[in-house]
Amino acid sequence: MTTTLADIPLTTIKGEATSLGAYAGKVLLIVNVASRCGLAPQYEKLEALQKRYESRGFTVLGFPSNQFLQELGKNEAIAEYCSATWGVTFPMFDKVKVNGKGAHPLYQELVKAPYDGSSTDKGGKIKWNFEKFVITPSGEVHRFLPNTEPDDPAIVSVIESALPV
Repeated sequence: MTTTLADIPLTTIKGEATSLGAYAGKVLLIVNVASRCGLAPQYEKLEALQKRYESRGFTVLGFPSNQFLQELGKNEAIAEYCSATWGVTFPMFDKVKVNGKGAHPLYQELVKAPYDGSSTDKGGKIKWNFEKFVITPSGEVHRFLPNTEPDDPAIVSVIESALPV
């Protein structure tokens, strides 16, 4: 039996079991986040995308990771930081590893995708916090480097082309 991205078990930041299957039919922007990263201001643009497109079948999914030693220790602290500092309303998940033997199964699959718009980088391990993956309802995975802002035209174009009119 083949496992799809939708079948991979996930845990919300509040400890509830779920999967990407709960978001079937939606355009997803999956991001490995870290509260103490210099790229954390991207939370503001992620939330703006959430507000702009959520009514059309889009959601951001935040996956905290301490893989680069820049995330808070407890899920409660992460949730409080994201809400209080950036007004995050999009779904957040349990802290995960994104690289190596202990990488979460979701990230083991996502890192197989090459970077959009890069002829030289074929994918592989997560380079840093705030790497972005847009997943269309048909299952296409579009990957963007961490320093690509969430509202970059390349990301917005993929989101808009996958949303219903």
